[in-house]
Amino acid sequence: MNQYDGKTPLGEELEDALGVTIENVIAEPEPEKTREQMLEDELNHLKDQWLRALADTENLRKRSEREREEARKFASAGFAREMLAVGDNLRRALESCPKIDELPASVQSLISGIEMTERELLAAFERQGIELLDPLDEKFDPHFHQAMSEVADASKESGTILQVFQKGYVLNGRLLRPALVVVSK
Repeated sequence: MNQYDGKTPLGEELEDALGVTIENVIAEPEPEKTREQMLEDELNHLKDQWLRALADTENLRKRSEREREEARKFASAGFAREMLAVGDNLRRALESCPKIDELPASVQSLISGIEMTERELLAAFERQGIELLDPLDEKFDPHFHQAMSEVADASKESGTILQVFQKGYVLNGRLLRPALVVVSK
């Protein structure tokens, strides 16, 4: 390729290479568009804008519908988290009781009442889409479990949950509270 030697103007090299002069390119007027062509171009432009606006509106409608559905499904998440503590306390109360056969009748009815309250709370959770995670002997999943420690255990496969400190919960498939677990290594 020829290099510019500083003597020949660059425009002349381009004119020679392309076979046209800059004056001819500048001087050639663009052919006039007829009124029909201009109206057709405008119609195509407006049709394109209309189709884009229609698509944007449809996308907005779908996104709003998805957001409304998510808000409906997960609106109770804050309240549900607070109620988990109530369920945990009911379970701790039941686990701390001695054998029910050795207790007086009045205490036995109190314990039965606590058991019924816990069952009713868990049933209400289930009706609202809150599911219990009790992952004992399952494979550890960091999306649903929080490892508190690892313990060497040759009898179990690595990554198996050996102990559950606190059960977890999911609300409509979304994690509400992870299960606190001990994992084999």
